[in-house]
Amino acid sequence: MILTSNKSFGEWGELMGDPVLATAVLDRLLHHSHVVNIRGNSYRLKEKLKTGIYSTPGAQVGQNYPGASGSN
Repeated sequence: MILTSNKSFGEWGELMGDPVLATAVLDRLLHHSHVVNIRGNSYRLKEKLKTGIYSTPGAQVGQNYPGASGSN
């Protein structure tokens, strides 16, 4: 089974409306699992930024997480 989310584990409590329930669900999902954490902008966002369809003041690809160098 492959499960993807754009929310961090810490945000699941707010997402589900119950932190205890979210902890139980994550406990069962993550037991014996492999977690692949991908950081950075999605390919869709990168393409939109390149073509100028989506623009934010000072937005550069790859600068949405700590330690980003701005060159992806």
